[in-house]
Amino acid sequence: MTSATAHPSHAQNAANPALTAASAITLIAAATLAGAWFFQLVLLILPCPLCLEQRYAYYLALPLGALVAFLASRQAPRPVLLVGLALLGLAALANAWLGSYHAGVEWGFWQGPTDCTSPVGNLGSAGNLLERLDTVKVVRCDEVQFRFLGISLAGYNALISLLMAAIAAWGMAKTVKA
Repeated sequence: MTSATAHPSHAQNAANPALTAASAITLIAAATLAGAWFFQLVLLILPCPLCLEQRYAYYLALPLGALVAFLASRQAPRPVLLVGLALLGLAALANAWLGSYHAGVEWGFWQGPTDCTSPVGNLGSAGNLLERLDTVKVVRCDEVQFRFLGISLAGYNALISLLMAAIAAWGMAKTVKA
């Protein structure tokens, strides 16, 4: 007896492209966020404002992908699954654009936003203002803090986001045919 006949729900889930795509996107989003927080908290590579904005798509993809996967596992109507996958794909494409824009700023292809500074916060009294300003670390959007194989974290974000968009598109195409 094969595994598919022993456990019909496994065979049904294996043939469920919306479940597969949404689960993959959720796992990729979780891993990417974990990596971003690892770089920030363990390796002390502080994010610039554009880096922080690029996390928004992952913060959306994590619960939305989990919801779409759950709905797909419960045989939700095809239009609901397609809308969920479309939203995941659009968020990923928008984030790929933002990551590409940020990488272009890092390479000097175009000017970045003028607000790429870290929050100043409480600087204390006027007497120690200059001393406190010396301790503020400004994280600029146009300076690469880390590269691997010649690609910055913004570049990897663009590539990961394109992968997520491709998975969402695959899931949609297969769900339409199912």
